Amino acid sequence: MRLPILLVSFACSLVASVAIAEECDRNDQSQAGMNICAGADYAASDAKLNAAYGEIIKRLSDNADARKLLQDAQRAWIAFRDGECAFSSSGVGGGSAYPMIYAMCLKDVTDTRLAQLGVYLKCAEGDMSCPVPAN
Repeated sequence: MRLPILLVSFACSLVASVAIAEECDRNDQSQAGMNICAGADYAASDAKLNAAYGEIIKRLSDNADARKLLQDAQRAWIAFRDGECAFSSSGVGGGSAYPMIYAMCLKDVTDTRLAQLGVYLKCAEGDMSCPVPAN
């Protein structure tokens, strides 16, 4: 069980490091170029997600219980994201397109989570159904 988790973690690190190591050139239609751009797209979505998460944590600074619930939810979501993308990209495992397909999945799942967190950031003052205080 640990080996697949380690492989997924390694793949995430690889996708992120490739995106950081080289610039995305949208005109480069080689597989390597598409892998780099997919990694860069995921890194951009991940940065937005981290900013939204940080803002929510900040707004929950006076509510340790809600902050812990969010942290637990985020950890569970990360496990889901990694497992979903490992499964989703398994059809091209070991191939040259794998980093692109994996990064595209990471971006899509991350964008969905970002939209979820965005709802919390737009709660109206006094909205009792929203766990995040308005800014």
